[in-house]
Amino acid sequence: MISVRNGALFAGLLLLAAVAFAMALATGSADVTLGEAFNAVWGRGPEHIQSLVIELRLPRAMTAFAVGGLLAVAGVLMQVLLRNPLAEPYILGSSGGAAVAALLAMMLGMGSLVIDLAAFGGAMAATLLVFAIAHGTGSWTPARLLLTGVVLAAGFSAATTLLLALSPDQNLRGMLFWLMGDLSFAFDPERSLWLLAILLIAGTASARHLNVLSRGELQAAIVGLPVKGFRYLIFSAAALATAFSVTTVGVIGFIGLVVPHLIRLVSGSDHRIVLPASALAGGTLLVIADTLARTLMAPRQLPVGALTAAIGVPLFLILMSRSRQNRYQ
Repeated sequence: MISVRNGALFAGLLLLAAVAFAMALATGSADVTLGEAFNAVWGRGPEHIQSLVIELRLPRAMTAFAVGGLLAVAGVLMQVLLRNPLAEPYILGSSGGAAVAALLAMMLGMGSLVIDLAAFGGAMAATLLVFAIAHGTGSWTPARLLLTGVVLAAGFSAATTLLLALSPDQNLRGMLFWLMGDLSFAFDPERSLWLLAILLIAGTASARHLNVLSRGELQAAIVGLPVKGFRYLIFSAAALATAFSVTTVGVIGFIGLVVPHLIRLVSGSDHRIVLPASALAGGTLLVIADTLARTLMAPRQLPVGALTAAIGVPLFLILMSRSRQNRYQ
């Protein structure tokens, strides 16, 4: 049963998501009223407005929502896997591996499809490398996996800096925007939405197992949970979500780290609530950030990753301060 508090949380998140989508469809460098945007969605109104809304703004907003949701879900899973509240989707070096592979493809003048494939392959290869090194000849522990990921992420960061220093000047802007997150060419949301739906359904169905595992492997083993196999599933799901997100829009930090914290501060630690609420909040946050990125200094676009941090950090600090005040009252 969903409590009144959690019901209010979901109602608020759904309302915020609706407002975020309305902003995304109605605002931009071209003037479109809210009524015109809604009419365009239903196939009414001038053809040029329908083309603008249906072919450009709506797919971009849906992609932003799907990627934000994937990053938030991956953050929840990584925090359970590593039993560390500071864990986030990129902790296993996936973003670094994707960046190195994608930047190499850009330097070689490859097309967008090759760049996407290189980013996805680099992200998955880096994640598997971290896991293989941390596993060694025995079983891996969360601390060992975390430390290996941090060290390899530093190595990938150095390689990324070297590639930027060696790349031609005309490629630098595109590379930097990719590294800071760019939804300018994100117009194919179907695959991201399907992956988000599959992970949400599977994660919510396994929420009781996630609750038990988050309390410790010993307790999970006592109640009969196949800990080793379940950890592999969590690892694979989080790695896939992160790699897919990086491939789609580049590297967007912060969402997978802070959004799960915000949801847990409000709703508690039951993953039947935390997973879907984090997906809603993460998707909404990225839609808002992307809308601001393309409208604040239109027609110029700002890096969306910087805006996700600018929006989320104050919210997180406010909620943390209120939580601390309530604890001492």
